[in-house]
Amino acid sequence: MSNQDQQPPWGKKHKPQTPEEIVAQLINKLQDFFSDKKKPPAAAGDNQGPSRPPSSPFANVGKLLTIVLIIIVLQGVYSSFFKIAPSEVGVILRLGEYSRTTPPGLHFKIPYIDHLYKVDVENIRKEEFGFRNRTPGQQTTVDRGAFASESLMLTADKNVINVAWIVQYRVADPYAFLFKVANVRQAIRDNSESVTRRIVGNMDFDYVLSNRDLLAASVKKELQEQLDKLFPKGVPGVSIGTVQFQDINPPDQVKPAFNEVNEADQDMKRLVNEAQETYNRVIPKASGDAKKIIEEAYGYQSERINDAEGETQRFNDILKEYKNAPEVTRKRMYLETMRKILPTVESVYVIDKDQQAPIPLLNITSAAGLSVTQPQQTDSTQRK
Repeated sequence: MSNQDQQPPWGKKHKPQTPEEIVAQLINKLQDFFSDKKKPPAAAGDNQGPSRPPSSPFANVGKLLTIVLIIIVLQGVYSSFFKIAPSEVGVILRLGEYSRTTPPGLHFKIPYIDHLYKVDVENIRKEEFGFRNRTPGQQTTVDRGAFASESLMLTADKNVINVAWIVQYRVADPYAFLFKVANVRQAIRDNSESVTRRIVGNMDFDYVLSNRDLLAASVKKELQEQLDKLFPKGVPGVSIGTVQFQDINPPDQVKPAFNEVNEADQDMKRLVNEAQETYNRVIPKASGDAKKIIEEAYGYQSERINDAEGETQRFNDILKEYKNAPEVTRKRMYLETMRKILPTVESVYVIDKDQQAPIPLLNITSAAGLSVTQPQQTDSTQRK
């Protein structure tokens, strides 16, 4: 059987294919519904009875009100159910007054009485100062030229510096974020510029260049305090996540002079480091040598004192023995002294008072390698 045979006897229904045809068809149906279509007048020979009276002018108004009421009811039923995305929360106002905050999921509200506001609380919002990131396609570009008024600041030492930074924040309290401050984004921008300019203005140029992390921490802390004052006490509307300084440089007009100053500063630091290295190498060595000399002097002092005390004690002991036996002690001292002196004497001459010439003493033990030299006895020495 062909498709033509399967068509209904009243023919194939024409379906509108474009939105214009759908709207035109809907308008035609409404016109047909509200128009007062009269039947054509009957022929002269027809027997159809009395004609129908004309319809009431309020009949069309009633139909219109019925359709409007149906539309309002359907719209209310449709709007009474709403869905909150996982990263959002819903704030419900009932007759303009705060009612509740709904978590993610499917919820119900009273139509035409409750009003819903959806707030994204998980998304990290970002404000850029001194530049803007442009993404015309797949490539991101940075535009700085039109935002110099945001980044130019004056430091405490009367130098101009170019500071570009980013403030990232998220919604902490949805109701306070929506209704306690008229324009939260503008409030964050104004307060961030005010806090940053004040902190940079209290610091020197070199300190700002070399301590951007401390600068960012100070700006974050004071910016959060300033924003908390805009909201009711204990209900912060936003939470500052990160303050990051992207670029801190001198203006383009003074960059050549700044580079020269920076090079001179680097040379100065290099010379200081070299001098410090020389100081660390020479001074400790000199200090060590000085301490060595001082310790040697202390040791020599102790040695001399101990030797003197020992000699004094030895002399006192000898004196004590000398007083007890003078002759024996004198002879012993003489022998001990000669025992020490004679081994160092190379030639010994013995002079007798009765002889005219000295008699040399032959040192035989020195040739034999003995440690003690004994004098050769002569008749005169023996007699002596």
